[in-house]
Amino acid sequence: MKSSEQRIAEGFLFTDQYQLTMAQLYYRMGLHEKQVQFDHFFRKYPDYGLHQAGYCISAGLGWLLDWMQEVTISDVELDYLRSQTDRTNQPIFGEDFLEWLRDHATFDSLTLRAIPEGRVVHAQVPLTIVKGPLAVAQILETSLLNHINYQTLVATKAARIQQSGHGQLLLEFGLRRGQEKGANAGTRAALIGGADFSSNVGISHLLGYPPKGTHAHSMVQVFLALGMSEQDAFQAYADVYPDDCLLLVDTVDTLASGVPHAIKVFEKLRKRGHEPVGIRLDSGDLAYLSVQAAKLMNEAGFRDTTIVLSSDLDELAILQITAQIIQEARQYNMDADHMLKRLSYGVGTKLITSTGEAALGGVYKLVAVQDGDKWLPAIKISENPVKTPNPGNKNIWRLYDRRGLATVDLMSLEDEDPRTMDNFTIFHPADHSKSRQIVQANISEIEPLLITALDEGRPVYESPSIEVMRDQRRRDLARLDPGVKRIINPHRYHVSLTQPLWELKQNLIKSVHQ
Repeated sequence: MKSSEQRIAEGFLFTDQYQLTMAQLYYRMGLHEKQVQFDHFFRKYPDYGLHQAGYCISAGLGWLLDWMQEVTISDVELDYLRSQTDRTNQPIFGEDFLEWLRDHATFDSLTLRAIPEGRVVHAQVPLTIVKGPLAVAQILETSLLNHINYQTLVATKAARIQQSGHGQLLLEFGLRRGQEKGANAGTRAALIGGADFSSNVGISHLLGYPPKGTHAHSMVQVFLALGMSEQDAFQAYADVYPDDCLLLVDTVDTLASGVPHAIKVFEKLRKRGHEPVGIRLDSGDLAYLSVQAAKLMNEAGFRDTTIVLSSDLDELAILQITAQIIQEARQYNMDADHMLKRLSYGVGTKLITSTGEAALGGVYKLVAVQDGDKWLPAIKISENPVKTPNPGNKNIWRLYDRRGLATVDLMSLEDEDPRTMDNFTIFHPADHSKSRQIVQANISEIEPLLITALDEGRPVYESPSIEVMRDQRRRDLARLDPGVKRIINPHRYHVSLTQPLWELKQNLIKSVHQ
């Protein structure tokens, strides 16, 4: 792609057409500078069919902020917009609007608050809150959703896979199956969400993690086609990479050929002063083969070598495999706990594409408009109560119970602070019949979740490293009730409104219906 074409495709015009046509309408009506607030949130957790998520992991904010700081508009984009015509061959965009864009097509006027990356986040709770001039805030919608929805989706999948694998090493292998260059964003999200390393060389380098990988079946096939043996192929790999020797053992016959040949190569390596890493299994009954391969390696003195499992894995498959391994290991008088601890997982397609739930339903909804000195709440009414957003300028709080576990994410009006309240009532966002009493004596901590990332276009937040985000994810998951983390049929986490916000929402709904 030429640089000018890339600028058009990935710069300020990385948005939907209707964002620009609405922006021109606002300009024509003199509304384009009116201050507004948009909330970005997702309505429901990913549902993969046979299993469901009870939480998500926030990701994508850093790349969104970078994009917002970098993009500008130039004659290249303006000439393209100038060339657009309607059905009567008249220009869609007027010269006056294009001149306004030339001077104002940046995000320097926006304030953005957000829940930082790596945090556990929940349905209906804003991940990002955008405040600023209407036209520019509207144009931002598409790119914001593109940057954050996908990375949050993949980070969530990675966290679940890592959980189902008992926290063992997780390698992300998805580049070849990802959606073109979007796979780079997927790799970043996977590293935030639970993957320890990735096979994706370029983005791993940029993010500060060494890329990881083994060899393909094709390496063994080449040696066999040229009249040599599987062991010759393994030996060649070991000679070139003596301290990183991890062999794929299922090209011919895993137990009759692959593992025995690997053991012979490992024995030579050890005599030369090198310790082998282990083997990889990529086909067949992975649980049975893992136990049998471990048994063979144990007998040969390689009790602690790693066994990497791959082949269309996801959290449910790993959950089933580990359960079978525990059962079969005991049948062969093997230490099941030790068996699980030597496993690692390579996950590709089902992680990078979030198989079963290919998109996060994140939305960007107008919730407030400034009129003079007052902020007026805005609401969209839906026949489905879950789709009716929570209006007004808000803050987000996380309440922890006496155990130190998260018990509810609470949305309040901007001037409310539940830390200063005595006992109070909170309300379900959509179900009028559900409310709950909060007794301060039963609450160990109330944590504000939002940080300010941009203040009228000025960066006031330094995006943390991937490692800091990963540490935050670990802490949040450790403070999440085990039922909410269940891989199948998780318990519902509570998201609620304070009474003033709930009453504001109900009054707005009534006023619209009058």
